[in-house]
Amino acid sequence: MNKNSQLGAVLCLLAAVVVMGAVAVKKTAAAATPEKFIHVRVNDVSKGEMVSVNVPLSLAEKVIPTIHNGNLHNGKVTIGNMDMQDVDVRALLAAVASSPDNEFVTVKEKDQEVRVAKSKGNFIIHVTDLNSDSDESNKSDKSDKSDKKYEKRGQKVDITIPISVVNALVPNEKQELDLVAAIHALSNASEALLVTVHDGTQDVRIWIDSQNDGSK
Repeated sequence: MNKNSQLGAVLCLLAAVVVMGAVAVKKTAAAATPEKFIHVRVNDVSKGEMVSVNVPLSLAEKVIPTIHNGNLHNGKVTIGNMDMQDVDVRALLAAVASSPDNEFVTVKEKDQEVRVAKSKGNFIIHVTDLNSDSDESNKSDKSDKSDKKYEKRGQKVDITIPISVVNALVPNEKQELDLVAAIHALSNASEALLVTVHDGTQDVRIWIDSQNDGSK
């Protein structure tokens, strides 16, 4: 083999190595999971106030086990007053997870409506205050009691939690909730809006994404 042929073979080998390296880097970058953040945004239009909290889920996962207060210890919450000895919670969750999307519970009362459903791998809970427009004339009442009653009207709560997070939250021990495991599962879940609350003049949003400032 002459020098030109040897040089050509070496160049081809180097080119192949570069291409394989580029492909490997691309796959590694694609496989890497970006840091997820949990965001809490509270807006109060009546006071012109806004509170914004942005915390990396990895930080929350490390900090929560250090908090020991009340029923919270080592990242787990004890729920001793809840009698679940005769209920196989894991089997119940597995049955719900494998069932078709459906609205499982609907409760309608005079002043409130509650709906619990499963959709696209999520548990969904809707709570709506049906008295948002009733007694509108009471706005003119100058008593503190009437003012407070008016501020509470219009309440609406929407909660969407991935089933994988609920499964992680409920460990084998039936008298506790594992917050650390739930946060870890949340970091592996898709970006999503978890909670919205509208209560009079105040709005609350809780969501997860890969933006560190909650600008998305």
